[in-house]
Amino acid sequence: MSASLNAAVATATAVDPACAEPLAVLGRDVTVPLVTGGEVTYAALDYAASAPALQRVWDDVAAYAPYYGSVHRGAGYLSQLSTDLFEQSRVTVAEFLDCRPTDQVVFTRSTTDSLNLLAAVLPADCQVFVFETEHHASLLPWVDAQVTYLNAPRTPAEAVATLERALADRDPYGPALVCVTGASNVTGELWPVKELAAAAHAHGARIVLDAAQLAPHHPVSVQELDVDWVAFSGHKLYAPFGSGVLAGRADWLQEAQPYLAGGGASRKVARREDGGVDVEWHTTAARHEAGSPNVIGVYSIASACKALTEAGFENLVARERHLIAKVREGLAEVPAVRILSLFGDDAPRVGVISFVVDGWNSSHFAAALSAEYGIGVRDGLFCAHPLVRTLLGSEPQAQGECGAPEAAPGERSLNAIRVSFGAGTPDEHVERFVRAVKELVADGAKWQYRTEEGRCVPAV
Repeated sequence: MSASLNAAVATATAVDPACAEPLAVLGRDVTVPLVTGGEVTYAALDYAASAPALQRVWDDVAAYAPYYGSVHRGAGYLSQLSTDLFEQSRVTVAEFLDCRPTDQVVFTRSTTDSLNLLAAVLPADCQVFVFETEHHASLLPWVDAQVTYLNAPRTPAEAVATLERALADRDPYGPALVCVTGASNVTGELWPVKELAAAAHAHGARIVLDAAQLAPHHPVSVQELDVDWVAFSGHKLYAPFGSGVLAGRADWLQEAQPYLAGGGASRKVARREDGGVDVEWHTTAARHEAGSPNVIGVYSIASACKALTEAGFENLVARERHLIAKVREGLAEVPAVRILSLFGDDAPRVGVISFVVDGWNSSHFAAALSAEYGIGVRDGLFCAHPLVRTLLGSEPQAQGECGAPEAAPGERSLNAIRVSFGAGTPDEHVERFVRAVKELVADGAKWQYRTEEGRCVPAV
């Protein structure tokens, strides 16, 4: 784990989480119906998929919305204001990530889009190294490169050693890129990003950090971690308005053809005498931002960056560690529950915990949590199929179909349940979740469920 993450975790122990209030988020007072009758305040515990919007973000967007205008394309007041807002948002994000002065901040649609953009600008013959433990967003974009998939490590030290061996065996004269997550979207465990970056650079490779699950929970410093690029999504950073970021070194971005061809990416376009077209592309971040940009999404990311910075990551980390302890200690009291982990119980982690329950299909369990308790979690393989299969593949338990006590002969259902939370989660939500798990394991579901279009739903 890097020094900055270590510092955040260490400082967090000095902050009293009982005195810290969750940040205000949209939906905190929404009520949902229960199949057993009545309503309950919804417990949103699927932050790892999409976090709710911070109230601060929503207020900032609402205040700006009447002034919305075309970016970089208009002489009118609203267009100029929107352009200034858009470009100032770029500065805010660069400051949030502690970028180098020469780095570029490119706005995209999401982490997935950011990493596909980077894949599109790789130099010819670039070799890519990626652990099988990655989210599909960072596992799959490298189809046009020579990819080496690395086996799942069982300790942070093993991760570094595995990467060093793989890089030592490569052609030392060609370009290379390492792609690694900062925090697992399955286990929540923090990865040794700074150490992996040092290994990559020692062998002449570059490194991109998938910070989708890290940036909402911990400070991310490009300079301190010494990564070449960082990618993350607004919708996981409490800014769910369809925007993302790729920030980092400019050279590969400037040397490649634009990710999308069109207005905004082009600086000059002229017809040739032979009937063709000559194009001069921008060398700034605009080179890969063709089309009318998502100004609302970009501004929402900047607003979230400011809100998290002002709240103080020391306080946020302290409170999240408090919630993590509540969940893990509660689940530890249920023998039928097994928490999934690569690096072990003591590994530092963010508020993402996946588990399985003996005798339960995970989809059935998640459906019961929602329908009977008003708790929203995630079930399945979490767009990280190789990792979850690695974590579950050697398990002896056979999970049955929705509502069935056990699997059909020879059948296995490999899926898990994921609970995730963050800066807007109140204690009551995780406490209700732990109680619900204990009740479901002890007493079973109160309702009947069936499979409909691949999903477990209450039978009506």
